[in-house]
Amino acid sequence: MAFNTGSAELRIYNTLTRQKALFTPIEPGKIRMYVCGMTVYDYCHLGHARVLVAFDVITRYLRALGYDVHYVRNITDVDDKIINRAAENGESCDQLTERFIEAMHEDEARLGVLSPTEEPRATAHMGQIIAMIETLIEKGYAYAADNGDVYYRVERFEGYGKLNNRNLEEMQAGSRIEVSDVKENPYDFVLWKSAKAGEVSWNSPWGAGRPGWHIECSAMSKCCLGDTFDIHGGGPDLKFPHHENEIAQSEAANGVPFVNTWMHAGAIRVNKEKMSKSLGNFFTIREILDTYDPEVVRYFLTQGHYRSQIDYSEASLKEVRGIVDSFYHALRGLPAGEEGELENDVEARFFEAMSDDFNTALALSVLHELVREINRVKEADIGQAARLGAQLRRLGNVLGLFQRDPEQYLQGGASAQGPSAEEIERCIQERAAAKRARDFATADRIRDELKAQGVILDDSREGTSWRREA
Repeated sequence: MAFNTGSAELRIYNTLTRQKALFTPIEPGKIRMYVCGMTVYDYCHLGHARVLVAFDVITRYLRALGYDVHYVRNITDVDDKIINRAAENGESCDQLTERFIEAMHEDEARLGVLSPTEEPRATAHMGQIIAMIETLIEKGYAYAADNGDVYYRVERFEGYGKLNNRNLEEMQAGSRIEVSDVKENPYDFVLWKSAKAGEVSWNSPWGAGRPGWHIECSAMSKCCLGDTFDIHGGGPDLKFPHHENEIAQSEAANGVPFVNTWMHAGAIRVNKEKMSKSLGNFFTIREILDTYDPEVVRYFLTQGHYRSQIDYSEASLKEVRGIVDSFYHALRGLPAGEEGELENDVEARFFEAMSDDFNTALALSVLHELVREINRVKEADIGQAARLGAQLRRLGNVLGLFQRDPEQYLQGGASAQGPSAEEIERCIQERAAAKRARDFATADRIRDELKAQGVILDDSREGTSWRREA
């Protein structure tokens, strides 16, 4: 069944222009999107999850609108951090990166993040990287230094700073930047690093070495999506210098605009500071998923607008657990497969919200109203409630939410803490027998003992069901 998307037109906030604008793809019906992925030297943290989930929701929504989305998310599998960590561990860079790529994929799958269309690795694109550096040297935008490094000549690129709304003179004024004898200008950045003894390296016209971080993305995006594409995204800390340098490299090398729309997700904060490995205040995705259901974490990351900052706390996640529970309570007991026409404006309002720069907060408020309507009609008209429930699931799927069996979610699955499902069912049967014998004291004791272990019993005309406490 096709969605009722209403008359809303997709508008996206463009970091480059600093305003929302009507989105028009380069090729009708198709969208080419590149998002900067992980540098795989450690486990992904919640800040990474924010970016993964944000652009997963964006991709899902674009596809729900009918677009053919070619989504590329790269992997940085060679850089200083990887080389240093591998050396500390006494293993090869390949061994280190393969282990953390596998862990990243496990974390993504648990969070319901769909795989990108392509996932290029920097080490598989050395030919394209070297070719782009050669082009930049030929055009006068780069130069080989005496030490074997190659640098980008920042002053040569007229538009440098346009993504961050700063020109080079403003950045230089009063700034502190390390002076180098081999650079023409302190702001010039490295395109190719000469190899130190024992480091992993590749042959190049400038000697053995490896690429700088910025040039990797310029070469991989060109290879996968062409010289100009529709959307480039990433985390909030990538606007400068990474994305600014990508623009300078790509537009100088290719001679055409690099990206039409730039998108950046907001940061995760802990105690009002950005969550990051460098600050040491981060929580890995798998640490959090050891305590909280993946869908609760995904809802937590989706409930605010993708550009907004999110404040992480245990209290916030516990509150979200109760919210997600309420959605599954509404779906609980509804017959499956009850698709049908509904005379409501829920889908149109949902798509209107999402078409306004992917406003998930407003879209979720529409789904909250739908939950209230399901609960209102559930007792009187189970068929109508089931049709509304099917609508909730269809729209929830656009956000990657509410697709599980309600009983499985509410009872916590195989990894749940506390008594097993078999133990709980046995207690329910003992309580039922006590109630039949009018031994209400025993029935109450069993209920209270289960509650103390985090298990809530819900009595209804159909019998007793149970769920884990939020």
